[in-house]
Amino acid sequence: MIFHTSRFNYLTMKNKDRKVLKLIEQIDEIILRLKDSEKKYKEELNKVHPKYKQSAINLIHYRALRELDLAPIQKKLRNLGVSRLAKTNPHVMTSLINSRKVLVKLVNSKNKIPKQTSLTITKSDQLVKKNTRALLGFKSKHRSSRIMVTFPTEASKDYEMVKNMIKVGMNTARINCAHDGPETWKMMSDNVQRASLELNNYTNVAMDLAGPKIRTGMLKPGPKVLKYRPSKDIYGKVIQGLNVWLSKEPPINPLIPHVPVFLDSLDTLLENQTLYLRDTRGKKRKIFLKRKYDDGILGLINKTTYLRTGLPIYFNAEYTDIAFLIGELPHKEIPIKLEVGEKLRLDRDTIPGKSAVISHDGKVLEMAHVHCLASQVFDQVKVGEPVFFDDGKISGAIEEVHEDRIIINIEHTTRQISKLRGGKGINFPESNLKINGLTEKDIHDLEYVVKYADVVSMSFVNRKKDVRMLYSELDRLSPEKDMGIILKIETQKGYNNLIGIILEGMQKYPIGLMIARGDLAIETGWKKIGKVQKEILSIGQAAHIPVIWATQVLETLAKKGIPSRAEITDAVISQRADGVMLNKGPYILRTIHFLDSILKDMEPFREKFISYTPPIEMEEVAEV
Repeated sequence: MIFHTSRFNYLTMKNKDRKVLKLIEQIDEIILRLKDSEKKYKEELNKVHPKYKQSAINLIHYRALRELDLAPIQKKLRNLGVSRLAKTNPHVMTSLINSRKVLVKLVNSKNKIPKQTSLTITKSDQLVKKNTRALLGFKSKHRSSRIMVTFPTEASKDYEMVKNMIKVGMNTARINCAHDGPETWKMMSDNVQRASLELNNYTNVAMDLAGPKIRTGMLKPGPKVLKYRPSKDIYGKVIQGLNVWLSKEPPINPLIPHVPVFLDSLDTLLENQTLYLRDTRGKKRKIFLKRKYDDGILGLINKTTYLRTGLPIYFNAEYTDIAFLIGELPHKEIPIKLEVGEKLRLDRDTIPGKSAVISHDGKVLEMAHVHCLASQVFDQVKVGEPVFFDDGKISGAIEEVHEDRIIINIEHTTRQISKLRGGKGINFPESNLKINGLTEKDIHDLEYVVKYADVVSMSFVNRKKDVRMLYSELDRLSPEKDMGIILKIETQKGYNNLIGIILEGMQKYPIGLMIARGDLAIETGWKKIGKVQKEILSIGQAAHIPVIWATQVLETLAKKGIPSRAEITDAVISQRADGVMLNKGPYILRTIHFLDSILKDMEPFREKFISYTPPIEMEEVAEV
């Protein structure tokens, strides 16, 4: 019901009342605008899951509201002591009507008040909690934000590690399908289920499809050499010897370096025995055998040692009695060295990458080059467009585009000479790339995801079509299973099309969003990423769906055991989200416990809304 301002006589009114009446008229115009916005999305609203009907309408209202500059109205409402509409995203229409009720009372307390909408403030809060629980599982005691943890490979074999992760606060186990394979994924999932039952603490499994991430290809392989270096003090003196694992297979503990042994049996090796060798530099070195196990021997190296495949290890210091040969070591990757002003060639063909070849007089005989794993980009990029490598550590501009190669002028490096390795991300933030959301690998991996996981995460969601492709495959593979869906937003296009993507996603239940801040920061620009991630949080709240805060949360703590100050601040802010994702690392248990403590401490201050001062900056792109 809209309030009729024509009943009032402006001439007999006080100036203050006339201002209030004008404000009521402005709110009425907004309400009509929001109702009208539903027509634009009529087709999408007819398709959403019944559990999302009210949420979808609220999302559309929120989008229409954010097209306006509300600052003038907010200021007037504040001056009257009325709600500024700054926290209305979960219940837009109700908040507008409630504010209007108060204004009506200010000018005519006897006037009939509009009816409350069915989506009350209480119900909207309940929807958010219900939908988050459906996707991310039950919350931990004293905190609402769930903790998602990326599993390392050893989680497939180390049951106690998985059990301890759940004990210290993990709510969701994340398996990255970009690594390992179906057998390892199943072992990880089985460990989660076993530990959940044993601890009576249900933890769900989310499997993350690799998606069409554009990466550098393999580099020209170097020699099969590894460096084994004991801990040293500031003066270069060895503080502690390096424990190494001598066996055919690597150790369960990833912190212990592996020395592959080319030997059928370890019976000839004994505890407290010393082995002798000359490393690749000809340096005399020793390996002291500390303890023998069924599947390997724990040894100790006291000096920096370089080993290569096939290097002989001896029983005696005279190097006459061979104990065994060093087994297959991985090729040492030789990174591509790049500096500002240099040219880099991106190859369509699978040519191993390498640094530029320079003559003695400084002439470039062959420019640096690397293979691009996504061949589609060669037909879609243009001269002048920027290119970023390795999360922006190296960047440049496209100078030439050919059918089989792209020439890039390097304009920025983090060091005077930066190193580019294989498997690093490539971003084309201003290129209008049309790449399918599901790769052939993703479609193959989905066959195992529906068997082992509760939730599937789709990477690089750019448009509604990507969601439709995922849903089509899920319906084909497992029509009876209701998989949870996480849509990862990591490009400018994905952010611009976010409303349509969510509405398309709402055809299944439950769904959520992930703010993949690594690629998203490159795509949107470092200056905008803060605002963009806040907007995604707010949009997710308007849709009553959970949002996961991801990428490099407490990264230094997980990898090195000590967090940076900036990481702690980031972790504190992350409690605004419904979920926080941690990456793997040697100190992951400490990191889970630390994040759990932060989220519990910040729970009383939990706040995830933003003020509506400027209109939202989203440029929806029509799909073709």
